[in-house]
Amino acid sequence: MLVPQALQRPSGVELPRVSVLRPRGVSAACGPSAGRNTRRRRGQTGSVWVSGLSSFLVAKQLHERRAARAAGSGAEWLAGKQDEREFASEEDYLKTLELEGALPKGFQIGCSSLRFVPEEAKEMGQLPMKLTVLCLDEPSDRVAAVFTQNAFPGAPVRLGKQRMASQEKIQAIVVNNKISNVSPPDDDGGLSASAKVCEALATSLQLPGGGSSVLPSSTGVIGWRLPVAEMVEALPSAKDLSASSNAVNAAQGIMTTDRYPKLCARSLPNGGRLVGIAKGAGMIEPNMATMLCFLMTDVDLPREELQDQLSECVLKSFNAISVDGDESTSDTVVLISSQQCSSPVDPSDFKLALQEVCMDLAAQIVRNGEGTGHVIRVSVSGANCDQTASSVAKAVVNGPLFESAIAGNDPNVGRLIGKVGQTLGSLGHLGEQMAQNCICRIGGETIFENGQFSLDTEKERRLSGHLKFAAADCESPYPEHRRVVDVEVILGGGEGPGKAVVLGSDLTTEYVKINADYRS
Repeated sequence: MLVPQALQRPSGVELPRVSVLRPRGVSAACGPSAGRNTRRRRGQTGSVWVSGLSSFLVAKQLHERRAARAAGSGAEWLAGKQDEREFASEEDYLKTLELEGALPKGFQIGCSSLRFVPEEAKEMGQLPMKLTVLCLDEPSDRVAAVFTQNAFPGAPVRLGKQRMASQEKIQAIVVNNKISNVSPPDDDGGLSASAKVCEALATSLQLPGGGSSVLPSSTGVIGWRLPVAEMVEALPSAKDLSASSNAVNAAQGIMTTDRYPKLCARSLPNGGRLVGIAKGAGMIEPNMATMLCFLMTDVDLPREELQDQLSECVLKSFNAISVDGDESTSDTVVLISSQQCSSPVDPSDFKLALQEVCMDLAAQIVRNGEGTGHVIRVSVSGANCDQTASSVAKAVVNGPLFESAIAGNDPNVGRLIGKVGQTLGSLGHLGEQMAQNCICRIGGETIFENGQFSLDTEKERRLSGHLKFAAADCESPYPEHRRVVDVEVILGGGEGPGKAVVLGSDLTTEYVKINADYRS
């Protein structure tokens, strides 16, 4: 399998689950509606409601929960570590996201839905589509983006590249699911369709920059035409946009086969905010994958700085994941700033936050992969360079035999060694050198060293236990936990400087069912 090159720019502390607790009968509101634990101070006239203790406890729990989630980010990417975050229910998960989902200053969100009959498959009848709009209060030239390198990019990607190349000021992003608008059978491969939607949104919202100030983004079935008339009629209007809207709403609006929304946020030392949402479940192997990611911030950094930071952060996040090894035609990551945080930010502080958010969202995409029951983390070190290490790691996570064994909680270690050896063998003498003194571990257990396997009955049981520990319900509408199958490959005795970490998923019957029935 050919491993894609990195995405191109256009020309850990584990987290325990913390529940928000309130005294019995006390609501989040203050005043009379706060419940029977609210009391009046004696000796005072009027209705002076005191819920100080309950408010303090609620605020404390919210703070602890945010801090715990922030601290846990990144553990999924660290060899030998496990992220301890767990979620008891879909409600618990959504509440956790909502705590982070407040928009940065200068942003508004609007969502709508419609039904349409696809021209290419009228027998399917009415199908649903969601439209999501991210809008800034003012046009901004603080925009960065990376796109798929697929040779057949969709019309939204082509328009997006044009907007970025001409350095247009951007004020809105419009996203539709269900149809990706890739090479449909019309006059210009979908370009006019995407442009018409952008123009209609600009007119509806009275954007001074017109349609060129809108970035389009689409995800869904490849080859179908956009139902432009229905989309234009259903576009969110100015009255539908809200700055108080939670970003979770947008994260839900851009989903396709995703089982749950994906969101991550960071607060910066200067008071600024960075909030990211993403979608993606199948066709996941970046440059990027069938994935969309939108990063919103109010801190003010030069356009060039934002682009440099985004391009670098994508390499170690969205370009280091795979669900099925298939590269999509629609992948897009956009970072945009409203510039409304008046305090200056240290670029290094923003880069750290951006890296954490991108890595967290990338890990969520793998966990939410189509049919994913296990997330597999492959950490490779000792290679001659990072690219070789990445090639080995991606070969392992994309090996169908190894993926299938993991799905069955079967520690068939021969499939791991076979895939590592296959990749090294393709490198000739250099690969032979790195195969010397190769060490492989699963769940911290050494299973191969000095050219031979190290196995016994008890170790097999422990290995199987590790796989079961990392397993999750692949049909759950929320992530039950964020644990991983921990695979370590040390090449050449660890002497080489090259290293890489790649997250992938197992291969289940559910993945096959989803993709066999995707359009039906």
